[in-house]
Amino acid sequence: MSTKTNIGTGAAEGVRAEIGSETLSPYSPVRPLGPIDLFLDANEGTASGVDIGATLARIGAEAARRYPNAAGLEAAIARLLGLPARGVLMTAGGDEAIDRACRAFLGPGNELILPVPTFEMIGRYARLAGAEVVGVPWSSGPFPIDEVLGRLNVRTTMIAVVSPNNPTGAVARPSDLTRLSKAAPSALLLVDLAYTEYADEDLTQAALSLPNAVIIRTFSKAYGLAGMRVGYAAGGERVVHAMRAAGSPYPVTGLSLAVAEEALAGAPARLPRRVARVRDERDRLRELLCELGARPVESQANFVLAEFRDAEWVWRALAGLGIGVRRFAEGLGLERSLRITCPGDDVGFVRLCHGLKAAMRPRALLLDMDGVIADVSRSYRRAIAMTADSFGVSVSPEAIGAAKADGNANNDWVLTHRLVTRAGVAATLEEVTARFELVYQGTVETPGLEVAESLIPEPVLLWRLAGRIRLGIVTGRPRRDCERFLRRFGLDKFFKAVVCMEDAPRKPDPAPIRLALQHLGTQSAWMIGDTPDDIVAARAAGVVPIGIAAPGDDRSGTGTTLEWAGAARILNRLSELEELVP
Repeated sequence: MSTKTNIGTGAAEGVRAEIGSETLSPYSPVRPLGPIDLFLDANEGTASGVDIGATLARIGAEAARRYPNAAGLEAAIARLLGLPARGVLMTAGGDEAIDRACRAFLGPGNELILPVPTFEMIGRYARLAGAEVVGVPWSSGPFPIDEVLGRLNVRTTMIAVVSPNNPTGAVARPSDLTRLSKAAPSALLLVDLAYTEYADEDLTQAALSLPNAVIIRTFSKAYGLAGMRVGYAAGGERVVHAMRAAGSPYPVTGLSLAVAEEALAGAPARLPRRVARVRDERDRLRELLCELGARPVESQANFVLAEFRDAEWVWRALAGLGIGVRRFAEGLGLERSLRITCPGDDVGFVRLCHGLKAAMRPRALLLDMDGVIADVSRSYRRAIAMTADSFGVSVSPEAIGAAKADGNANNDWVLTHRLVTRAGVAATLEEVTARFELVYQGTVETPGLEVAESLIPEPVLLWRLAGRIRLGIVTGRPRRDCERFLRRFGLDKFFKAVVCMEDAPRKPDPAPIRLALQHLGTQSAWMIGDTPDDIVAARAAGVVPIGIAAPGDDRSGTGTTLEWAGAARILNRLSELEELVP
Protein backbone atom coordinates (compact mmCIF):
# COMPACT_ATOMS: atom_id res chain seq x y z
CA MET A 1 0.00 0.00 0.00
CA SER A 2 1.57 3.27 -1.13
CA THR A 3 1.49 6.55 0.73
CA LYS A 4 0.66 9.80 -1.11
CA THR A 5 2.44 13.01 -0.31
CA ASN A 6 0.63 16.36 -0.62
CA ILE A 7 3.20 18.15 -2.80
CA GLY A 8 1.40 21.52 -2.60
CA THR A 9 1.32 21.63 1.19
CA GLY A 10 4.82 20.25 1.55
CA ALA A 11 6.26 22.74 -0.91
CA ALA A 12 4.52 25.64 0.81
CA GLU A 13 5.85 24.58 4.20
CA GLY A 14 9.34 24.29 2.76
CA VAL A 15 9.53 27.77 1.21
CA ARG A 16 12.46 29.79 2.54
CA ALA A 17 11.31 32.41 5.00
CA GLU A 18 12.50 35.42 2.99
CA ILE A 19 10.83 34.34 -0.28
CA GLY A 20 7.23 35.44 -0.64
CA SER A 21 7.51 37.60 2.46
CA GLU A 22 7.39 41.39 2.65
CA THR A 23 11.19 41.30 2.54
CA LEU A 24 11.27 39.56 -0.85
CA SER A 25 7.98 39.63 -2.71
CA PRO A 26 7.58 39.00 -6.46
CA TYR A 27 8.68 41.77 -8.81
CA SER A 28 5.47 43.60 -9.64
CA PRO A 29 5.57 47.24 -10.79
CA VAL A 30 2.47 49.31 -10.06
CA ARG A 31 0.29 49.44 -13.17
CA PRO A 32 -2.95 51.31 -13.95
CA LEU A 33 -6.21 49.49 -14.66
CA GLY A 34 -6.97 51.27 -17.92
CA PRO A 35 -5.53 50.47 -21.35
CA ILE A 36 -1.99 51.68 -22.17
CA ASP A 37 -0.62 51.92 -25.70
CA LEU A 38 2.41 54.20 -25.23
CA PHE A 39 4.72 52.30 -22.89
CA LEU A 40 7.23 54.64 -21.24
CA ASP A 41 7.54 52.77 -17.96
CA ALA A 42 10.17 50.07 -18.64
CA ASN A 43 12.95 51.92 -20.51
CA GLU A 44 12.73 49.74 -23.61
CA GLY A 45 14.73 51.18 -26.47
CA THR A 46 13.34 52.20 -29.85
CA ALA A 47 12.85 49.55 -32.53
CA SER A 48 16.04 47.74 -33.51
CA GLY A 49 15.55 47.93 -37.27
CA VAL A 50 16.14 44.19 -37.58
CA ASP A 51 13.65 42.31 -39.76
CA ILE A 52 12.86 39.51 -37.31
CA GLY A 53 10.66 37.69 -39.81
CA ALA A 54 13.50 37.61 -42.33
CA THR A 55 15.89 36.42 -39.64
CA LEU A 56 13.56 33.57 -38.72
CA ALA A 57 13.28 32.57 -42.36
CA ARG A 58 17.07 32.64 -42.69
CA ILE A 59 17.84 30.42 -39.71
CA GLY A 60 15.01 28.04 -40.62
CA ALA A 61 12.90 25.61 -38.62
CA GLU A 62 15.95 23.56 -37.69
CA ALA A 63 16.92 26.34 -35.27
CA ALA A 64 13.80 25.62 -33.26
CA ARG A 65 14.60 21.92 -33.02
CA ARG A 66 18.21 22.19 -31.91
CA TYR A 67 19.67 23.67 -28.75
CA PRO A 68 21.06 27.16 -29.41
CA ASN A 69 24.76 27.87 -29.74
CA ALA A 70 25.89 31.26 -28.44
CA ALA A 71 29.56 30.82 -29.35
CA GLY A 72 29.38 32.93 -32.51
CA LEU A 73 27.83 35.97 -30.82
CA GLU A 74 30.12 35.62 -27.79
CA ALA A 75 33.13 35.63 -30.11
CA ALA A 76 31.85 38.69 -32.01
CA ILE A 77 31.34 40.65 -28.80
CA ALA A 78 34.68 39.51 -27.44
CA ARG A 79 36.43 40.85 -30.55
CA LEU A 80 34.75 44.23 -30.10
CA LEU A 81 35.83 44.34 -26.46
CA GLY A 82 39.34 43.02 -27.02
CA LEU A 83 38.74 39.91 -24.92
CA PRO A 84 39.18 36.19 -25.49
CA ALA A 85 35.92 34.47 -26.44
CA ARG A 86 35.79 32.78 -23.02
CA GLY A 87 35.57 36.24 -21.45
CA VAL A 88 31.99 36.74 -22.70
CA LEU A 89 28.85 34.92 -21.55
CA MET A 90 25.48 35.39 -23.28
CA THR A 91 22.56 35.49 -20.88
CA ALA A 92 18.78 35.92 -20.88
CA GLY A 93 18.94 39.69 -20.58
CA GLY A 94 21.24 41.56 -18.24
CA ASP A 95 19.06 40.37 -15.35
CA GLU A 96 20.20 36.79 -15.67
CA ALA A 97 23.84 37.84 -15.80
CA ILE A 98 23.36 39.64 -12.47
CA ASP A 99 21.61 36.60 -11.02
CA ARG A 100 24.49 34.33 -12.07
CA ALA A 101 27.05 36.67 -10.53
CA CYS A 102 25.18 36.71 -7.23
CA ARG A 103 24.82 32.93 -7.17
CA ALA A 104 28.48 32.44 -8.05
CA PHE A 105 30.02 34.96 -5.64
CA LEU A 106 27.53 35.59 -2.82
CA GLY A 107 26.22 33.44 -0.03
CA PRO A 108 25.32 33.50 3.65
CA GLY A 109 27.74 35.66 5.61
CA ASN A 110 28.67 37.77 2.55
CA GLU A 111 27.77 41.38 1.93
CA LEU A 112 26.89 43.26 -1.24
CA ILE A 113 27.43 47.02 -1.13
CA LEU A 114 24.74 48.60 -3.28
CA PRO A 115 24.25 52.34 -3.90
CA VAL A 116 20.49 52.96 -3.79
CA PRO A 117 18.00 53.58 -5.24
CA THR A 118 19.05 51.41 -8.14
CA PHE A 119 17.94 48.50 -10.29
CA GLU A 120 16.02 46.50 -7.73
CA MET A 121 16.77 43.05 -9.13
CA ILE A 122 20.39 43.32 -7.94
CA GLY A 123 19.33 43.41 -4.31
CA ARG A 124 16.75 40.69 -4.89
CA TYR A 125 19.26 38.30 -6.43
CA ALA A 126 21.76 38.98 -3.65
CA ARG A 127 19.19 38.17 -0.98
CA LEU A 128 18.15 35.03 -2.83
CA ALA A 129 21.80 33.97 -2.65
CA GLY A 130 21.65 34.44 1.12
CA ALA A 131 23.81 37.56 1.28
CA GLU A 132 23.18 40.79 3.15
CA VAL A 133 22.63 43.96 1.13
CA VAL A 134 24.29 47.10 2.47
CA GLY A 135 22.60 50.13 0.94
CA VAL A 136 24.46 53.39 0.41
CA PRO A 137 22.33 56.42 -0.55
CA TRP A 138 22.83 57.76 -4.09
CA SER A 139 19.78 59.82 -5.01
CA SER A 140 21.58 62.02 -7.56
CA GLY A 141 24.86 63.72 -8.33
CA PRO A 142 28.35 62.16 -8.26
CA PHE A 143 28.84 58.55 -7.30
CA PRO A 144 29.16 58.29 -3.47
CA ILE A 145 32.65 56.84 -3.60
CA ASP A 146 33.75 57.83 -0.11
CA GLU A 147 30.57 56.49 1.47
CA VAL A 148 30.95 53.16 -0.33
CA LEU A 149 34.60 52.87 0.68
CA GLY A 150 33.56 53.58 4.26
CA ARG A 151 31.30 50.52 4.27
CA LEU A 152 33.95 48.02 3.16
CA ASN A 153 34.78 45.20 5.57
CA VAL A 154 35.98 41.61 5.52
CA ARG A 155 32.52 40.36 4.58
CA THR A 156 32.27 42.54 1.47
CA THR A 157 32.21 40.08 -1.41
CA MET A 158 30.62 42.23 -4.09
CA ILE A 159 30.20 45.93 -4.91
CA ALA A 160 27.60 46.90 -7.50
CA VAL A 161 27.87 50.00 -9.65
CA VAL A 162 25.02 50.78 -12.05
CA SER A 163 26.03 53.55 -14.44
CA PRO A 164 23.98 55.27 -15.70
CA ASN A 165 22.01 54.38 -12.63
CA ASN A 166 18.41 53.22 -12.80
CA PRO A 167 16.15 55.02 -11.85
CA THR A 168 18.12 58.26 -11.50
CA GLY A 169 20.37 58.33 -14.58
CA ALA A 170 23.37 59.40 -12.49
CA VAL A 171 26.80 58.10 -13.49
CA ALA A 172 30.06 56.92 -11.96
CA ARG A 173 33.54 57.87 -13.23
CA PRO A 174 36.44 55.63 -14.25
CA SER A 175 38.32 56.86 -11.18
CA ASP A 176 35.50 55.59 -8.96
CA LEU A 177 35.86 52.08 -10.39
CA THR A 178 39.65 52.19 -9.96
CA ARG A 179 39.42 53.22 -6.31
CA LEU A 180 36.84 50.52 -5.55
CA SER A 181 38.91 47.84 -7.28
CA LYS A 182 42.06 48.74 -5.36
CA ALA A 183 40.29 49.11 -2.01
CA ALA A 184 38.52 45.75 -2.28
CA PRO A 185 40.72 43.48 -4.45
CA SER A 186 39.03 40.34 -3.14
CA ALA A 187 35.51 41.54 -3.91
CA LEU A 188 33.81 41.30 -7.29
CA LEU A 189 33.08 44.70 -8.81
CA LEU A 190 29.79 44.23 -10.67
CA VAL A 191 29.44 47.07 -13.20
CA ASP A 192 25.97 47.22 -14.75
CA LEU A 193 26.18 49.23 -17.98
CA ALA A 194 22.68 48.61 -19.34
CA TYR A 195 22.30 52.27 -20.37
CA THR A 196 25.90 53.09 -21.23
CA GLU A 197 25.15 53.87 -24.90
CA TYR A 198 23.26 56.98 -23.77
CA ALA A 199 25.99 58.23 -21.41
CA ASP A 200 28.63 60.87 -22.08
CA GLU A 201 31.32 58.31 -21.23
CA ASP A 202 31.26 54.53 -21.67
CA LEU A 203 32.85 52.79 -18.68
CA THR A 204 33.26 49.46 -20.48
CA GLN A 205 37.00 49.58 -21.10
CA ALA A 206 37.71 51.24 -17.75
CA ALA A 207 35.95 48.36 -15.99
CA LEU A 208 37.50 45.63 -18.13
CA SER A 209 40.97 46.93 -17.30
CA LEU A 210 40.42 46.05 -13.64
CA PRO A 211 41.32 42.53 -12.44
CA ASN A 212 38.24 42.01 -10.26
CA ALA A 213 35.49 43.63 -12.38
CA VAL A 214 32.79 42.14 -14.59
CA ILE A 215 30.51 44.21 -16.80
CA ILE A 216 26.88 43.56 -17.59
CA ARG A 217 25.53 44.73 -20.94
CA THR A 218 22.18 44.23 -22.65
CA PHE A 219 20.43 44.36 -26.01
CA SER A 220 17.20 45.47 -24.28
CA LYS A 221 17.79 49.22 -24.21
CA ALA A 222 19.70 51.00 -26.98
CA TYR A 223 19.40 47.98 -29.28
CA GLY A 224 15.60 47.84 -28.79
CA LEU A 225 15.37 44.08 -28.24
CA ALA A 226 13.90 43.78 -24.74
CA GLY A 227 11.47 41.09 -25.90
CA MET A 228 14.32 38.94 -27.22
CA ARG A 229 15.92 38.74 -23.75
CA VAL A 230 19.58 38.96 -24.73
CA GLY A 231 22.33 40.27 -22.48
CA TYR A 232 25.87 39.35 -21.60
CA ALA A 233 28.59 39.43 -18.98
CA ALA A 234 32.19 40.20 -19.88
CA GLY A 235 35.36 40.16 -17.84
CA GLY A 236 38.15 37.93 -16.64
CA GLU A 237 37.94 34.30 -17.71
CA ARG A 238 37.84 33.00 -14.12
CA VAL A 239 34.88 35.21 -13.23
CA VAL A 240 32.98 34.47 -16.44
CA HIS A 241 33.69 30.73 -16.05
CA ALA A 242 32.15 30.79 -12.57
CA MET A 243 29.09 32.63 -13.89
CA ARG A 244 28.75 30.17 -16.76
CA ALA A 245 28.66 27.34 -14.24
CA ALA A 246 26.06 29.13 -12.08
CA GLY A 247 23.18 28.85 -14.56
CA SER A 248 21.59 26.86 -17.33
CA PRO A 249 23.63 25.88 -20.42
CA TYR A 250 21.19 27.36 -22.97
CA PRO A 251 19.77 30.60 -21.56
CA VAL A 252 19.13 32.41 -24.87
CA THR A 253 17.01 31.09 -27.75
CA GLY A 254 18.42 30.54 -31.21
CA LEU A 255 16.15 33.19 -32.73
CA SER A 256 17.16 35.73 -30.08
CA LEU A 257 20.84 35.07 -30.70
CA ALA A 258 20.41 35.46 -34.47
CA VAL A 259 18.48 38.72 -34.08
CA ALA A 260 21.06 40.07 -31.64
CA GLU A 261 23.87 39.20 -34.09
CA GLU A 262 22.14 41.21 -36.82
CA ALA A 263 21.52 44.10 -34.45
CA LEU A 264 25.17 44.11 -33.44
CA ALA A 265 26.31 44.04 -37.05
CA GLY A 266 24.00 46.90 -37.95
CA ALA A 267 24.81 49.00 -34.89
CA PRO A 268 27.41 51.30 -36.53
CA ALA A 269 24.82 52.43 -39.07
CA ARG A 270 21.74 52.49 -36.86
CA LEU A 271 22.68 53.08 -33.25
CA PRO A 272 24.23 56.60 -33.28
CA ARG A 273 21.14 58.18 -34.83
CA ARG A 274 18.76 56.51 -32.36
CA VAL A 275 20.92 57.39 -29.38
CA ALA A 276 21.25 61.01 -30.51
CA ARG A 277 17.48 61.25 -30.83
CA VAL A 278 16.96 59.97 -27.29
CA ARG A 279 19.57 62.34 -25.85
CA ASP A 280 17.83 65.26 -27.51
CA GLU A 281 14.46 64.16 -26.14
CA ARG A 282 15.97 63.74 -22.70
CA ASP A 283 17.15 67.36 -22.64
CA ARG A 284 13.85 68.69 -23.93
CA LEU A 285 11.88 66.55 -21.49
CA ARG A 286 13.88 67.92 -18.56
CA GLU A 287 13.22 71.47 -19.74
CA LEU A 288 9.48 70.84 -20.04
CA LEU A 289 9.30 69.22 -16.61
CA CYS A 290 11.04 72.22 -15.08
CA GLU A 291 8.59 74.56 -16.82
CA LEU A 292 5.67 72.56 -15.41
CA GLY A 293 6.99 72.79 -11.85
CA ALA A 294 8.49 69.31 -11.49
CA ARG A 295 12.04 68.67 -10.29
CA PRO A 296 13.87 66.42 -12.77
CA VAL A 297 17.21 64.79 -11.95
CA GLU A 298 20.20 65.10 -14.30
CA SER A 299 20.19 61.89 -16.34
CA GLN A 300 22.55 60.20 -18.79
CA ALA A 301 20.20 57.30 -19.52
CA ASN A 302 17.20 57.03 -21.85
CA PHE A 303 14.82 58.25 -19.16
CA VAL A 304 14.25 61.14 -16.78
CA LEU A 305 13.36 60.78 -13.10
CA ALA A 306 11.44 63.72 -11.68
CA GLU A 307 9.77 64.67 -8.42
CA PHE A 308 6.21 66.02 -8.60
CA ARG A 309 3.89 67.84 -6.24
CA ASP A 310 1.37 65.05 -6.83
CA ALA A 311 3.15 62.16 -8.54
CA GLU A 312 0.17 59.83 -8.22
CA TRP A 313 -2.09 62.24 -10.08
CA VAL A 314 0.39 62.78 -12.93
CA TRP A 315 0.84 58.99 -13.21
CA ARG A 316 -2.92 58.47 -13.30
CA ALA A 317 -3.56 61.36 -15.69
CA LEU A 318 -0.96 60.11 -18.16
CA ALA A 319 -2.41 56.61 -17.88
CA GLY A 320 -5.81 58.13 -18.62
CA LEU A 321 -4.31 59.25 -21.91
CA GLY A 322 -2.89 55.80 -22.59
CA ILE A 323 0.66 56.71 -21.53
CA GLY A 324 2.38 54.43 -19.03
CA VAL A 325 5.24 55.81 -16.91
CA ARG A 326 6.95 54.25 -13.91
CA ARG A 327 5.52 54.88 -10.46
CA PHE A 328 7.31 53.49 -7.42
CA ALA A 329 6.00 51.55 -4.46
CA GLU A 330 6.33 52.86 -0.95
CA GLY A 331 9.53 52.22 0.94
CA LEU A 332 11.96 53.19 -1.82
CA GLY A 333 12.00 56.90 -1.04
CA LEU A 334 10.58 57.60 -4.51
CA GLU A 335 6.91 58.00 -3.65
CA ARG A 336 6.86 61.55 -5.05
CA SER A 337 8.80 60.63 -8.19
CA LEU A 338 8.05 59.21 -11.63
CA ARG A 339 10.48 57.76 -14.16
CA ILE A 340 9.66 58.60 -17.76
CA THR A 341 11.28 56.79 -20.68
CA CYS A 342 12.12 58.91 -23.72
CA PRO A 343 9.98 57.53 -26.61
CA GLY A 344 12.67 57.97 -29.24
CA ASP A 345 10.28 59.10 -31.99
CA ASP A 346 8.48 62.32 -32.91
CA VAL A 347 4.92 61.04 -32.54
CA GLY A 348 5.49 59.52 -29.12
CA PHE A 349 7.42 62.52 -27.82
CA VAL A 350 4.80 65.04 -28.94
CA ARG A 351 2.12 62.90 -27.31
CA LEU A 352 4.10 62.67 -24.07
CA CYS A 353 4.65 66.42 -23.92
CA HIS A 354 0.97 67.06 -24.58
CA GLY A 355 0.02 64.56 -21.89
CA LEU A 356 2.26 66.20 -19.29
CA LYS A 357 0.86 69.64 -20.08
CA ALA A 358 -2.71 68.36 -19.92
CA ALA A 359 -2.08 66.59 -16.63
CA MET A 360 -0.18 69.35 -14.88
CA ARG A 361 -1.42 72.56 -16.47
CA PRO A 362 -4.99 72.20 -17.80
CA ARG A 363 -6.53 75.29 -19.38
CA ALA A 364 -10.12 74.03 -19.43
CA LEU A 365 -12.55 71.69 -17.70
CA LEU A 366 -15.14 69.95 -19.86
CA LEU A 367 -18.17 68.46 -18.18
CA ASP A 368 -20.80 66.07 -19.39
CA MET A 369 -24.26 67.28 -18.39
CA ASP A 370 -26.39 64.27 -17.52
CA GLY A 371 -25.20 62.58 -14.35
CA VAL A 372 -22.48 65.19 -13.78
CA ILE A 373 -24.32 68.54 -13.62
CA ALA A 374 -27.93 67.40 -14.01
CA ASP A 375 -29.54 64.65 -11.94
CA VAL A 376 -31.55 62.83 -14.61
CA SER A 377 -32.49 59.80 -12.56
CA ARG A 378 -36.12 61.06 -12.48
CA SER A 379 -36.15 62.53 -15.98
CA TYR A 380 -34.14 60.99 -18.82
CA ARG A 381 -33.63 57.68 -17.06
CA ARG A 382 -37.28 57.48 -16.10
CA ALA A 383 -38.28 58.50 -19.64
CA ILE A 384 -36.32 55.52 -20.96
CA ALA A 385 -38.22 53.17 -18.66
CA MET A 386 -41.65 54.73 -19.39
CA THR A 387 -41.06 54.76 -23.15
CA ALA A 388 -40.04 51.11 -23.08
CA ASP A 389 -43.09 50.33 -20.97
CA SER A 390 -45.33 51.93 -23.59
CA PHE A 391 -44.07 49.23 -25.97
CA GLY A 392 -44.72 46.52 -23.38
CA VAL A 393 -41.09 46.21 -22.32
CA SER A 394 -40.15 46.42 -18.64
CA VAL A 395 -36.73 48.00 -18.06
CA SER A 396 -35.28 48.39 -14.54
CA PRO A 397 -32.97 51.23 -13.43
CA GLU A 398 -30.22 48.63 -13.08
CA ALA A 399 -30.69 47.53 -16.67
CA ILE A 400 -30.45 51.14 -17.86
CA GLY A 401 -27.28 51.65 -15.84
CA ALA A 402 -25.79 48.46 -17.30
CA ALA A 403 -26.66 49.57 -20.83
CA LYS A 404 -24.97 52.90 -20.21
CA ALA A 405 -21.89 51.10 -18.90
CA ASP A 406 -21.73 48.94 -22.03
CA GLY A 407 -20.81 52.03 -24.02
CA ASN A 408 -22.08 53.60 -27.24
CA ALA A 409 -25.07 54.82 -25.24
CA ASN A 410 -24.76 58.59 -25.33
CA ASN A 411 -28.08 59.13 -27.12
CA ASP A 412 -31.06 58.15 -24.95
CA TRP A 413 -33.38 57.82 -27.96
CA VAL A 414 -31.03 55.31 -29.53
CA LEU A 415 -30.50 53.53 -26.22
CA THR A 416 -34.23 53.21 -25.62
CA HIS A 417 -34.75 51.88 -29.12
CA ARG A 418 -31.99 49.34 -28.49
CA LEU A 419 -33.61 48.11 -25.27
CA VAL A 420 -37.04 47.85 -26.91
CA THR A 421 -35.88 45.96 -29.99
CA ARG A 422 -33.73 43.63 -27.90
CA ALA A 423 -36.94 42.55 -26.21
CA GLY A 424 -38.29 41.48 -29.59
CA VAL A 425 -40.51 44.50 -30.29
CA ALA A 426 -40.55 45.73 -33.88
CA ALA A 427 -40.36 49.52 -33.51
CA THR A 428 -38.55 52.16 -35.51
CA LEU A 429 -36.20 54.72 -33.99
CA GLU A 430 -38.62 57.44 -35.09
CA GLU A 431 -41.49 55.79 -33.19
CA VAL A 432 -39.41 55.36 -30.05
CA THR A 433 -38.10 58.93 -30.24
CA ALA A 434 -41.61 60.38 -30.59
CA ARG A 435 -42.90 58.55 -27.52
CA PHE A 436 -39.75 59.41 -25.55
CA GLU A 437 -40.12 63.11 -26.32
CA LEU A 438 -43.78 63.08 -25.36
CA VAL A 439 -42.89 61.62 -21.97
CA TYR A 440 -39.91 63.92 -21.43
CA GLN A 441 -41.20 67.20 -22.89
CA GLY A 442 -44.82 66.80 -21.86
CA THR A 443 -47.78 68.68 -23.31
CA VAL A 444 -49.59 71.90 -22.59
CA GLU A 445 -51.88 70.05 -20.21
CA THR A 446 -49.32 67.64 -18.72
CA PRO A 447 -45.79 68.66 -17.65
CA GLY A 448 -43.00 66.42 -18.87
CA LEU A 449 -40.31 64.71 -16.85
CA GLU A 450 -37.82 67.48 -17.59
CA VAL A 451 -39.29 69.44 -14.65
CA ALA A 452 -38.07 66.67 -12.31
CA GLU A 453 -34.42 67.37 -13.10
CA SER A 454 -32.27 68.87 -10.37
CA LEU A 455 -28.82 70.39 -10.15
CA ILE A 456 -26.11 68.14 -8.71
CA PRO A 457 -23.33 70.61 -7.75
CA GLU A 458 -23.91 73.81 -5.83
CA PRO A 459 -23.90 76.81 -8.22
CA VAL A 460 -21.23 78.44 -6.06
CA LEU A 461 -18.86 75.54 -6.88
CA LEU A 462 -19.22 76.16 -10.61
CA TRP A 463 -18.77 79.89 -9.97
CA ARG A 464 -15.51 79.26 -8.12
CA LEU A 465 -14.24 76.85 -10.78
CA ALA A 466 -15.13 79.28 -13.56
CA GLY A 467 -13.03 81.89 -11.78
CA ARG A 468 -9.98 79.64 -12.00
CA ILE A 469 -10.30 77.82 -15.34
CA ARG A 470 -12.42 77.90 -18.50
CA LEU A 471 -15.48 75.64 -18.32
CA GLY A 472 -17.26 73.87 -21.15
CA ILE A 473 -20.09 71.38 -21.58
CA VAL A 474 -20.03 68.43 -23.95
CA THR A 475 -23.41 66.69 -23.92
CA GLY A 476 -25.51 64.38 -26.01
CA ARG A 477 -28.60 66.43 -25.20
CA PRO A 478 -30.48 68.37 -27.85
CA ARG A 479 -29.52 72.03 -27.57
CA ARG A 480 -32.96 73.17 -26.46
CA ASP A 481 -32.92 70.75 -23.52
CA CYS A 482 -29.38 71.74 -22.56
CA GLU A 483 -29.94 75.51 -22.73
CA ARG A 484 -33.26 75.25 -20.90
CA PHE A 485 -31.57 73.47 -18.00
CA LEU A 486 -28.73 76.00 -17.86
CA ARG A 487 -31.12 78.95 -17.87
CA ARG A 488 -33.34 77.36 -15.26
CA PHE A 489 -30.49 77.13 -12.77
CA GLY A 490 -28.63 80.28 -13.85
CA LEU A 491 -25.59 78.40 -15.11
CA ASP A 492 -25.27 79.67 -18.66
CA LYS A 493 -22.85 82.43 -17.65
CA PHE A 494 -20.32 79.91 -16.29
CA PHE A 495 -19.67 77.99 -19.51
CA LYS A 496 -17.63 79.42 -22.37
CA ALA A 497 -18.43 76.53 -24.73
CA VAL A 498 -21.50 74.30 -24.99
CA VAL A 499 -21.44 71.42 -27.49
CA CYS A 500 -24.72 69.54 -27.97
CA MET A 501 -26.20 66.73 -30.02
CA GLU A 502 -26.64 68.81 -33.16
CA ASP A 503 -23.06 70.06 -33.23
CA ALA A 504 -21.01 66.89 -33.77
CA PRO A 505 -21.20 63.07 -33.79
CA ARG A 506 -22.12 61.65 -30.42
CA LYS A 507 -19.58 60.28 -27.93
CA PRO A 508 -17.57 58.00 -27.85
CA ASP A 509 -16.54 59.83 -31.02
CA PRO A 510 -14.00 62.46 -29.89
CA ALA A 511 -15.38 65.07 -32.33
CA PRO A 512 -17.62 66.93 -29.83
CA ILE A 513 -14.75 67.21 -27.35
CA ARG A 514 -12.40 68.49 -30.02
CA LEU A 515 -15.02 71.06 -31.03
CA ALA A 516 -15.29 72.26 -27.42
CA LEU A 517 -11.52 72.60 -27.23
CA GLN A 518 -11.59 74.64 -30.43
CA HIS A 519 -14.21 76.97 -28.96
CA LEU A 520 -12.17 77.34 -25.76
CA GLY A 521 -8.93 77.97 -27.62
CA THR A 522 -6.89 75.24 -25.92
CA GLN A 523 -5.76 71.64 -26.32
CA SER A 524 -4.98 71.12 -22.63
CA ALA A 525 -8.04 70.03 -20.69
CA TRP A 526 -9.76 67.54 -18.41
CA MET A 527 -13.14 65.92 -19.05
CA ILE A 528 -15.52 64.77 -16.32
CA GLY A 529 -18.09 62.17 -17.29
CA ASP A 530 -20.18 59.35 -15.85
CA THR A 531 -20.10 56.79 -18.67
CA PRO A 532 -17.45 54.85 -20.58
CA ASP A 533 -18.44 56.83 -23.68
CA ASP A 534 -17.26 60.02 -21.95
CA ILE A 535 -13.97 58.41 -20.95
CA VAL A 536 -13.24 56.88 -24.35
CA ALA A 537 -14.06 60.11 -26.18
CA ALA A 538 -11.85 62.18 -23.87
CA ARG A 539 -8.88 59.82 -24.28
CA ALA A 540 -9.22 59.88 -28.05
CA ALA A 541 -9.27 63.70 -27.99
CA GLY A 542 -6.14 63.90 -25.82
CA VAL A 543 -8.13 65.16 -22.83
CA VAL A 544 -7.53 63.71 -19.37
CA PRO A 545 -10.65 61.64 -18.53
CA ILE A 546 -12.08 61.80 -15.01
CA GLY A 547 -15.01 59.67 -13.92
CA ILE A 548 -17.87 60.27 -11.52
CA ALA A 549 -20.90 58.14 -10.65
CA ALA A 550 -24.29 59.56 -11.57
CA PRO A 551 -26.89 59.82 -8.80
CA GLY A 552 -28.51 56.45 -8.29
CA ASP A 553 -25.65 54.46 -9.83
CA ASP A 554 -23.61 52.04 -7.76
CA ARG A 555 -20.48 54.07 -7.02
CA SER A 556 -18.19 51.08 -6.58
CA GLY A 557 -19.30 49.26 -9.72
CA THR A 558 -19.43 52.43 -11.82
CA GLY A 559 -16.00 53.49 -10.60
CA THR A 560 -14.44 50.17 -11.60
CA THR A 561 -16.13 50.28 -15.02
CA LEU A 562 -14.86 53.80 -15.65
CA GLU A 563 -11.35 52.91 -14.50
CA TRP A 564 -11.22 49.97 -16.89
CA ALA A 565 -12.35 52.35 -19.64
CA GLY A 566 -9.36 54.54 -18.77
CA ALA A 567 -10.53 57.14 -16.26
CA ALA A 568 -7.58 58.79 -14.54
CA ARG A 569 -9.48 59.24 -11.29
CA ILE A 570 -12.96 58.58 -9.94
CA LEU A 571 -14.52 61.49 -8.05
CA ASN A 572 -16.99 61.00 -5.24
CA ARG A 573 -18.29 64.50 -5.80
CA LEU A 574 -17.53 67.34 -8.20
CA SER A 575 -16.20 69.55 -5.39
CA GLU A 576 -13.03 67.42 -5.29
CA LEU A 577 -11.92 69.27 -8.42
CA GLU A 578 -11.15 72.32 -6.33
CA GLU A 579 -8.20 70.53 -4.73
CA LEU A 580 -7.19 68.71 -7.91
CA VAL A 581 -7.10 71.63 -10.35
CA PRO A 582 -3.67 73.32 -10.12
